[in-house]
Amino acid sequence: MLFKGDGSMSGFVSKEGKLVYEESYNEAMSFLPKPLESTLISTNFGEVQLYKFQEDETPDNTPVLLLPGKGSATPMWGANLNDFLKHRPVYTIDLIGEPGLSIETKRIQTEIDQALWLKQVIEQLPEEELNLLGLSFGGWSAANLAAKYPEKIQSLILIEPVYVFGSIPLKMILASIPASVPAVPKSIRERMLSYISGGAEIDENEPTAKLIETGMRTFKSKLPMPSQMQAEQLSELKMPVLGVLAKQSTMHQAEYAFQFGVENLRNPNSKMVLFENASHAINGEYPEELLQTVEDFLSQIE
Repeated sequence: MLFKGDGSMSGFVSKEGKLVYEESYNEAMSFLPKPLESTLISTNFGEVQLYKFQEDETPDNTPVLLLPGKGSATPMWGANLNDFLKHRPVYTIDLIGEPGLSIETKRIQTEIDQALWLKQVIEQLPEEELNLLGLSFGGWSAANLAAKYPEKIQSLILIEPVYVFGSIPLKMILASIPASVPAVPKSIRERMLSYISGGAEIDENEPTAKLIETGMRTFKSKLPMPSQMQAEQLSELKMPVLGVLAKQSTMHQAEYAFQFGVENLRNPNSKMVLFENASHAINGEYPEELLQTVEDFLSQIE
């Protein structure tokens, strides 16, 4: 009942909150490479902020499209973008229904809706194929799309995805509820972020952490709760899948989730990897090792 929608769309709780968030967003973006392109993509459910990053020396390999975690947006990839650009062009988007520059104009009510708008974004990109990489809730979004509309997806890379290889423990769900209420004190939100990050102290001046906390405070998401992917859904995925899990993650029982992926991914080029010492914040903790894991996988299938 706590997550039951009230019929309204996701959005900022006030004009002032939107301005505060945009200020934090622009500050965090200033630490990223300058995007080659920045555009709004029209879909049935809203306008999607999309960036393309590519530098003069970036190899012309199949691009990767990055989907951020819940409550996050493009700036969260600050620890990863420069390394990815050494190997291929990169697209990023802000998810509809989450804090960012994308705007929901029609209420998203179902998992089909969530897959459809993302499909419409990919259809408007010029490449014939893309590698789709999602982190956390972005991982579920990527898997949800691949299960329903697999066209143009060369490979699926799922980093610490929620509701894909296993359910979220009840303790984590209960811990996240207060942080989802904008009026809750900042200290409680930071405590939850620290819990997700394996107990690491949250630096309120670090641009990405500041942006996520600001989004929690100023934005109300009304997206439907994701449902757990079933074994048969994973086994029906035709493209190669890389699943990357962190053993110290609070988002699932890592060893069980790892085995679930091993048993149900059918493509012979699919692979599961378990990082022994990483938490759910794996992309910031082990950026170089994560990049090497992803690029080894992509080199194999390319």
